[in-house]
Amino acid sequence: MNQKEVELELAQKLFNGEFKKEDKDEAARRKLPVKTEIRVQSDVDPVAEETKQYRKMAKEVDGRYDKVGQRSP
Repeated sequence: MNQKEVELELAQKLFNGEFKKEDKDEAARRKLPVKTEIRVQSDVDPVAEETKQYRKMAKEVDGRYDKVGQRSP
């Protein structure tokens, strides 16, 4: 190959993007859908309400979480 052929082949590869190497992890990350967060405002805390129901059914053995429910506003 002479110099002109090499330059032409190099120019074609650069133009076609053959030398452009992309990180596989980065490419996979870009293909993932965008994370969205949905927030719902509520008057009551569903976790606190469920905890109250469980506390009505049973009592803690050692009582270490008894003070947690008393902090609710």
